[in-house]
Amino acid sequence: MKNALQQQQKLNFSMTPELRQAIELLQYSTAELERYIREQEMENPLIELKERENSELGTAEIPRSFPSQRRPQMPLETIASSEDNTRDSLYRNAKLIYSDEAVQKLLKFLIYNLDDNGYLDFPGPAGPFNEDQIETGIHLLQKVGPAGIGARNLKECLLLQIQYLHPEKTAAKKMVEHHLDLLAARKWKELSSLLKISLEEIKEIHLLIRTLQPKPCSFTCGFVPHYVKPDIVIEIVNNELSFKLNDSYLPSIHINTCYLPNHRPKDEASGYISSQFQKVQWLLTSIEQRRDTLIKIMDVLIDRQENFFKLGFDHLNPLTLKEVADEIGMHESTISRAVSNKVVQTAFGSIELKRLFSSKLMDSEGNGVSQTAVKLLMKKFISHEDKHKPYSDQKIADYLAASEGIPISRRTISKYRDELNIPSANGRKEL
Repeated sequence: MKNALQQQQKLNFSMTPELRQAIELLQYSTAELERYIREQEMENPLIELKERENSELGTAEIPRSFPSQRRPQMPLETIASSEDNTRDSLYRNAKLIYSDEAVQKLLKFLIYNLDDNGYLDFPGPAGPFNEDQIETGIHLLQKVGPAGIGARNLKECLLLQIQYLHPEKTAAKKMVEHHLDLLAARKWKELSSLLKISLEEIKEIHLLIRTLQPKPCSFTCGFVPHYVKPDIVIEIVNNELSFKLNDSYLPSIHINTCYLPNHRPKDEASGYISSQFQKVQWLLTSIEQRRDTLIKIMDVLIDRQENFFKLGFDHLNPLTLKEVADEIGMHESTISRAVSNKVVQTAFGSIELKRLFSSKLMDSEGNGVSQTAVKLLMKKFISHEDKHKPYSDQKIADYLAASEGIPISRRTISKYRDELNIPSANGRKEL
């Protein structure tokens, strides 16, 4: 075998910093892009930002939400709250009710160890107080705050509320204390047998327990809604759809001409200026590419999801990322990055853009049906069930196959039900 030198030509993909920047910008929401631009201004002396005059900033008008995998027919909300430390208020009430300094010291320790839901939360040992003192302090707290405050778990919280609000309900206390797991599983007949009471009494206790508060108090109050800034705004004029990118509030990027005379590769300073100048060019190019990609995607969505934008989620057509990618001549991963973290404002609220993409399920006639439409059919069917005999997952699958012509497995029904936060048949069963 003879050794020889051979020449080969290969193409290798290299992730350059500029390409990485373009990919990152594609995934940014408009608000995140604004922050990124202002960060670049601080790092790059060639960047000079100018605020746009009379820029219009759209906001979401309907503050409701559908977080990930929950109730996809609801619009999006972003709620921020200002903290108001009501622990101080509770402690002031405690000092008014109890004059003993030792009691005040105990209650102060407990109040400032409550979590945001009013439960007692010790990061370590209970400080200078023993278990009996803690138990006494919890009962003293019931006169300071709402019943159940200071409980260490859900069972104790419910028991405190029954003890101080419904002391005559001994059967309810016994049920919570010894059979809370059976109550959660809705084992009505088993509870009736163990407690030796009728199903009618079980029902009364169940209704009573449902009135109790699992979170006795909240230390986050004074909510002030801050509406999300949509990235795209859909408009309907004379029954015709149009859209606009909501980026008019972004500052315009200009190049500081003071440094341009040094834009020649002669020494270290001029080399630095040249590299920064190239970064500005790449930033402008990446922003423009992001904008062009979003426009192309929205052109397809306006065409393919016209009924959705006019009528809502009941009319969402099945549409995949690959279908959009093929139509505009881009890779599926590019579409996925472009629609992530984006919010579109519609006539019925603001939603995440990625929710407009739904996998196909085929009906008996070979037509595509979106997952969202199937979930809505499921939810509607379950809402009309007899709560004494709720439908099983198999029964729901049989209904969709027989009445809607959508063959679907029981496991898929279970998956969709979990995504909609709908309990199983046992969890929905009522007396």
